[in-house]
Amino acid sequence: MPIEYSSSPGFIIAEFSNMDDSFELTVLYKEKEIVFPVKLLNYGYSYKLEVDIDETKVLFEPDEERNWRALISYEDMQANKHLQTDLLNAIALALDEAFK
Repeated sequence: MPIEYSSSPGFIIAEFSNMDDSFELTVLYKEKEIVFPVKLLNYGYSYKLEVDIDETKVLFEPDEERNWRALISYEDMQANKHLQTDLLNAIALALDEAFK
């Protein structure tokens, strides 16, 4: 049974599928609901979330203040013009809401 996390308006639900360290994140972006597959990557005592945005893997990690930041190379950003900064911000805010 998936675990559902409540959220604020505009940011929907994170559903955990089994315990395989992956889930789907639904984000409201430009008045459309978009679902992104997310995979949890463990690195010892820290972790990152790999979000698949149109077949481009973008890593999100918590910073020192527990806010989410996107990690993407300059080359990937240039090659994928559809990755707008405001989309990455919307995903980071949705992650923040899902994990509070």
